[in-house]
This record gives sequence, C-alpha cells and structure tokens, in this order.
Amino acid sequence: MSTTPLFDQRPFFDRQKLAEALRRLAADNIFIGTSSWKYEGWCGQIYTRERYLVRGAFSEKLFQSQCLREYAETFPAVCGDFSFYQFPSEAYWQRLFGSAPESLRFAFKAPEQVTVKTWPAHPRYGSQGGLVNSSYLDAGLLEEGFLKLLAPYRQRVPALIFEFGTFSRASYANVREFAADLDRFLAALPREFRYSVEIRNPEFLGPEYFHCLERHGVAHVFNAWTRMPELRVQLRFPGAFTTDFTVCRALLARGRPYEQAVRLFTPYEEIKDPNPQGREALRTLIDAARRNRQAAFIFVNNRFEGNAPRTIEAIVGEE
Repeated sequence: MSTTPLFDQRPFFDRQKLAEALRRLAADNIFIGTSSWKYEGWCGQIYTRERYLVRGAFSEKLFQSQCLREYAETFPAVCGDFSFYQFPSEAYWQRLFGSAPESLRFAFKAPEQVTVKTWPAHPRYGSQGGLVNSSYLDAGLLEEGFLKLLAPYRQRVPALIFEFGTFSRASYANVREFAADLDRFLAALPREFRYSVEIRNPEFLGPEYFHCLERHGVAHVFNAWTRMPELRVQLRFPGAFTTDFTVCRALLARGRPYEQAVRLFTPYEEIKDPNPQGREALRTLIDAARRNRQAAFIFVNNRFEGNAPRTIEAIVGEE
C-alpha cells in the first residue's frame, strides 16, 4: 500500500497553466506528451490522488485503469511504449481508446517482433535469445496482427514508430544494407497510417538512410539516447527532416545507460539531473515546426531528467 507524507514538500505544479500552453501548441499542430503515463510519482502534478482511493487507500488497479482520462486533461498526446512488447488484442485496443477522450492523440511503437533482427541474449527472450528473428520486417504480419486492429482508431493515431535497436556489424555491415531492407519493408506497408523510424546506430545517420525515409514519406525520429548524437546535433544533419511531420523522443541523456537512469530517477517525482542542452534542442524543434507549419509529435520520458511533466513544463515556458 502506498503512503504519502502529510505535507507534500515538492514545489507547486501549475497543471492548468501547462495544459493551456500545450493546447495552444496543439492548435498549431505541435503535440507534446510523455512516453507512457502510468506513474504514481506524478500524483500532485498530473494526477489527483483522491481520484484513485478505494476505502481510503490508493488503489494501484484503479489508477492503472483510469488515469489516462486525467492525463488527457493536461496533455494532448501520449506515446504508448507497451505495444513494443506485444500485439495488443482487439479488446485491449477497445479498452484503451475507451478510457480516454477522443481528443487525445496516440503514437505507438510497433511490436519488436518486426523490428528485431536477432533476439538479444537476455533472460526476457528465453530460448529465443541469440536466434535470428524469422518475423523481422514482415509487413504482412504487422498489417494483420497490428494495423488492422488499429484501423478503427487511425484518426486518433497520427504516428507509428518503428524502433530499431543497435545493430551489430554481423547484422548489417553498413547503412546501405539496412536502407535496402528498410526500403522494401516501407514500400509494402499500407498507406493509411503515418510511420516514423527510430534508429540506435549513429553511423547510419546520413543520406542513404534519410533518402530512404523521404522516398516513402516516413519521418526520422529524433531521439535522445545513450549512444546517439545529442538532439541538437541530430537536428543539424542535412536531410534529417524527411517528410511533412516530425517525431521526437527525449529518452535518455547521452552517455547514461537505461538501467542507471531507472535507479537514479525512480519513482519519477522530480527532476534530478536537468539537461539544459536537451531542453533547448526541443525548443528549437518546436520553433522549426511552427516556422515550417509542420505537424510535430514530441514525447518526453521520465528517464530524460527524472520527471517528464516538469521537463515539459520547463520546455514550453511561457507559451
């Protein structure tokens, strides 16, 4: 059972002011939200703890099932990371979309079953670890198991994300090989959705990769990640803006492993390590989207600074 101090010592969080700033940006087709949303540490900021009490005690079950509706009172968009690990069922999608107002926009990561070339040697993958994934870049599997079930909600899903982990040289000797596979995959996808690609190989950031995305009207996902160039650097790559919309995910500070960020920042109640250069890069991206009149979908993770709502609050400032 969770407990909370009698007096909350955290600085005041002006949820209404943030919501108004985000609504103004959304009116310009700039949608800012968080990566995932089920964080009890956001109570007193985005969430009202009293909404989730059962017989006087905080109910994790009630919170998990109901908090998205309150989330949408502040944020116009959210990124669903959960779909990376599964093919959600039709019933799951019905519950999810039914739990939020129609105004909330979603970006979802495509299941890793189509973006992992060789399964990592990690306990999570069991006996598959180290084996070649026979479903890698299987457009038919993605369409049948994922896109068709999402089709009834496609007006609420402005972007899907293909996240590719770091490829070894054994997987791809160079970016040309990756771009050739990616080109065939993107060409086979139905056009009802907008797609974006997130890579973790910095050496792939160049003309062959960007031109591949541009040919298919697919966005490069500007991503802040352990081994990727910082956002401000990615924004300056020639050809990095590959289509008429932009996707960005502020996930980790450069050089910080994911596991370290989890240990340092959990339970994500406050900013613990500000990233001023990362914040400025996100403001630059917002300004570029507004100037070019392009839609932008920007998602901030708790592990970027420690608390995604306060990072976003700092970014939008006096919007």
